[in-house]
Amino acid sequence: MNEGKASENPESRFSVALVSAARLPGVRIHREAYLRKALARYCSEDDIRIAVEETPAAAGIPVEVLDKAANDSIRYETAKVSALSAAAGLPGFIALPATVPADLAQYFGHMLRIAQKLAYLYSWPDLFSDDGDDLDDATMGVLTLFFGVMFGTQSANVAVGKVAEMMAKQVAKKLPQKALTKGVIYPIVKKVAAYIGAEMTKQTFAKSVSKAIPVVGAAISGTLTFATYRPMSKRLKKHLADSELAKPKPRVVVVEAEEAHEPVVVAHTENPASGRTAVTAEGSRGPAR
Repeated sequence: MNEGKASENPESRFSVALVSAARLPGVRIHREAYLRKALARYCSEDDIRIAVEETPAAAGIPVEVLDKAANDSIRYETAKVSALSAAAGLPGFIALPATVPADLAQYFGHMLRIAQKLAYLYSWPDLFSDDGDDLDDATMGVLTLFFGVMFGTQSANVAVGKVAEMMAKQVAKKLPQKALTKGVIYPIVKKVAAYIGAEMTKQTFAKSVSKAIPVVGAAISGTLTFATYRPMSKRLKKHLADSELAKPKPRVVVVEAEEAHEPVVVAHTENPASGRTAVTAEGSRGPAR
């Protein structure tokens, strides 16, 4: 497939946009640092330690607590992306060729940020485990499905649920590579990518219209971003919170038992026949004869 045809392919268009957004500075979330900060207001240090070393579910953190932390992150990211979108709308019609692609890239970047934050809160593994710029196929697949959930595609909802169920059963700390790249989930990933690629064209047109008039375009662009980003984030949050991975796991506490010794009571009894005193120890009697 030549470059011209690839650019017309909605699936390829989305994949290129996703990879480009993942390379933007500040897009990748450090799992441990984020969990410590997000849970600090709601959990004990011991729970946070287990959440980081294993998962929030393994730490037994209730979903209600995770929801509070998730809402904090959604509010923060929504305010940030809306402000940036409004700023991108200030130049007006002359700067459209530059501002629209930039706005779309930062929008996707913030979708990636909130997707990672919600995934880590609801016990998904580290999505960017290496320091390289490239995304592996499994990470691309699961991020595509997360975006699909945010865009409201039912097939993505089903696929994310299946992946979460696989990982919960296997107590896996990594994404299921085979399922996301060759198995039954892979065709859904491709279908979702094509759908989002087509939606990108519509959003680009809408943002182009909103940015045509300076200042007014900024207000419209910021409002449009707020009106779409927050509900999309809430949609992903609800789906991840309801998945098998997010359910708190019972914690087993091992307590060392101290060896118990039965007290020995010494009784003095007189033997009438001999006139001597016999000593018996209660609690340490030998076998009955």
